[in-house]
Amino acid sequence: MKLSKTLFTALFSLTALSSSLHSAEQWVYFGTAGGDAKGIYVASFDSDSGKLSEAKLAIEANRPGFLAIHPNQKNLYAIAAAIPEHEAKETGGLSAYSIDTKTGELMLINQQPSGGRGPCHVSLDHQGRVALVANYSGGSVSSMAIDQDGSLKKPASFFQHQGSSVNKKRQKAPHAHSANPGPNDQYAFVADLGIDKVMIYKLDPATAKMEKHGAGIVPPGSGPRHFAFHPNGKWAYTNGEMTMTVTGFNFDAKQGTLTAMQTIGTVPEGIDFTGLSTAEVQVHKNGKFLYVSNRGHDTITVFSIDPKNGKLTFVEREGIQGETPRNFGIDNTGNYLLAAGQKSHTIAVFKIDQKTGELEFTNNKIEVPTPICVKFLDKK
Repeated sequence: MKLSKTLFTALFSLTALSSSLHSAEQWVYFGTAGGDAKGIYVASFDSDSGKLSEAKLAIEANRPGFLAIHPNQKNLYAIAAAIPEHEAKETGGLSAYSIDTKTGELMLINQQPSGGRGPCHVSLDHQGRVALVANYSGGSVSSMAIDQDGSLKKPASFFQHQGSSVNKKRQKAPHAHSANPGPNDQYAFVADLGIDKVMIYKLDPATAKMEKHGAGIVPPGSGPRHFAFHPNGKWAYTNGEMTMTVTGFNFDAKQGTLTAMQTIGTVPEGIDFTGLSTAEVQVHKNGKFLYVSNRGHDTITVFSIDPKNGKLTFVEREGIQGETPRNFGIDNTGNYLLAAGQKSHTIAVFKIDQKTGELEFTNNKIEVPTPICVKFLDKK
């Protein structure tokens, strides 16, 4: 069922009010990328004081880089580099876990193959019925249904992307880098770095099946990586990993189309960004600000969002107090941002100015081995 503009507006208003409904006490989960990391880590965060506790191992896992928490707050899902017990040896996988909300610890429910090599991103539809997985190395996307007990079913759909783009080193083949549902769960959006497109699929949450629909186009050589919708459902944004940019789109919910409206740089003009790359893009829950992480430059760029047309204006760049910000997370109250330094093995806490979007380091920083994903869960 399609959502009307009135309902979109109502949902946007609810999102803006949601910060006051969240608990000050939250669990924070960290996905990791090998090295000395043993799996998924968890810490306790107090949004009243901004205090982040030391992290502990929530469960051992094989390179559980990216995470997603179910809307029921009882289950967590993580990509897996490999799941050897399955017959498909040329594929990665997705793991389902139950959450002990008292201790933050996790327990494995089951695993399913992702259908392609190098899974790098997972997200769930807004009701928690479908898991979407992007396979970077394989250049593909899969969707799988989530059962009532939180377990994963075998993939209901699998699509192999085709094509290439202008950067001969990075774009000889497709590289699906993220997969996200649209604001009304009618469509799924897959940013593919290798073909400079955000592929659009129709999504049926009842069956977890997808079908091809279209694509949003970014400037050649951008390498779209992650993707985020504005809370009002009218605008969406993807970061160009290779050109240090963000491209904004107008989204037509009736037609299911993305039309590029703006591309803006994340680092100073004229800078030599050899060896630099953007990683994460997120829109603040209040819809006023957008944040992008810059690896190599080791900063997060803050933009304000024009409430009339969704276009971005530069606000500031803030150092992450670490190295290689592959990911960051905004806490459930919207008052803090936690920046993950993959190479520095750090998580740094920043206070968000609710008027300007600017970040202020709180002098709170903890150690987590190779952190590359940050997800929050309200404590019960």
